[in-house]
Amino acid sequence: MTESSVLSGRAFAKEVRRNLADEIAGIGGRPPGLAVIIVADDPASRVYVSMKEKACGKVGIDSTVVRLEETVSQAELLRVIDRLNTDPLIDGILCQLPLPGHISAAIVASAILPEKDVDGFHPENVGRLWRGEDGLFPCTPVGIIALMKHSGISMDGADAVIVGRSNIVGKPMAALLLRENATVSVAHSHTFDLEGLCRRADILIAAVGRPRFIKREFVKPGATVIDVGISRTDDGLAGDVDFDNVADISGAITPVPGGVGPLTIAFLLSNTVKAWKNSGVVS
Repeated sequence: MTESSVLSGRAFAKEVRRNLADEIAGIGGRPPGLAVIIVADDPASRVYVSMKEKACGKVGIDSTVVRLEETVSQAELLRVIDRLNTDPLIDGILCQLPLPGHISAAIVASAILPEKDVDGFHPENVGRLWRGEDGLFPCTPVGIIALMKHSGISMDGADAVIVGRSNIVGKPMAALLLRENATVSVAHSHTFDLEGLCRRADILIAAVGRPRFIKREFVKPGATVIDVGISRTDDGLAGDVDFDNVADISGAITPVPGGVGPLTIAFLLSNTVKAWKNSGVVS
């Protein structure tokens, strides 16, 4: 039995934001610019966009929100993206997901210039990630790697298991862990003996969107457990990990809320500052 260390993504995100604010203020000149496109009036998306606006304001990033009706055509959305691509005051662009069914998220991601793609979804940035090159990469996986480094968790040679193979978390998480010299397995709904595979992991990352799916028997004593999921349940917010059941056996674990969630916005801001610095505005 080990005494678990709770990894506070909230505290680390606050430190990241403070450092970004200092960096922006120190460089001076035109501030970084972030444009967020929101299609339709999804309540969750509205909350996320509001949080992003507030976070931008606190660090000195100029944020622009483009709100479009649910009935907007894909062609019109692409025209909006093209306008933002050529706007010299906009360094980063993201289109809030989910999109209405008549709009292709893949086409939208490919329309944003790679150098302004702060979500890290453009095929060129995906390719750069897997080739081990520099680029703009998905915010949540980048934040998780940074949190583990900040917390002194060694990934070099570690057996890492990611439960979930999405393009947003699972796949880029695997690529980033490989960069850190971890040995990586990506598990999914067709994986045989998922429990046994997870129990061998030194680092277990849950990103399946199923509340409290990862139980105690999935976790190797002393393992680092990173919970990416967040779901609303009858008794409040819950992650993909059964925290109360797992915390005392893990070596380190992220809570929900307050774990991975705050990292996503913090590293969206970080990507925006990176794009700003890469734009040539900063000498």
